[in-house]
Amino acid sequence: MKFEWKKREKSLYLPKEKPVLITVPKQKFFMISGKGNPNSEEFSEKIGILYSLAYAVRMMPRKGYTPEGYFEYTVYPLEGVWDLTEEGRLSATLRKDELLYTIMIRQPDFVTEEVVNKAFETVRKKGDNPLLNEVTFGTMEDGLAVQMLHVGSYDDEVQSFQQMKNFIKENNLEIVTLKHREIYISDSRKTEKSKLKTVLRYQVCYK
Repeated sequence: MKFEWKKREKSLYLPKEKPVLITVPKQKFFMISGKGNPNSEEFSEKIGILYSLAYAVRMMPRKGYTPEGYFEYTVYPLEGVWDLTEEGRLSATLRKDELLYTIMIRQPDFVTEEVVNKAFETVRKKGDNPLLNEVTFGTMEDGLAVQMLHVGSYDDEVQSFQQMKNFIKENNLEIVTLKHREIYISDSRKTEKSKLKTVLRYQVCYK
């Protein structure tokens, strides 16, 4: 039976539309970082290279190589960790050109450095993409976190973030870092803005 994260890991990827406290374990990712507007062509190209690698891993058995521990699964959604430059933080309004980001796609636990190297080889055979040199593979662990599901336009996330901040204050918690994570459950190319589903997450600790 195919492993589907929407069904098997609901607490991480399909929370309710209100803040909840969870513990997020260590996870493996293909990652690429950058600065600037997420509506840019460069950002889209970086998303593309991540998906190329993710699907290269997913399709390995059909190409004649089955990693140890491999199982059928649905490719995980795109995620992003977001921050602002110092100049961006000082601005009274959000300046998207001052955004700092690391976007990523989670990989199953069976993915090792050997599997990663084979994925890179597969993608390189399709064409020399310089963005491959910017992609890294590693682990991230959010640990204790507050998250909620935001439904609607990305530009309206500020309302959900305020709900999360209120919850954090009410529960004697504090935000660990000004960075926050977003998990894009919906495909923005195929979904109306009002129906977009995005998981928002802050790393927190007790005061």
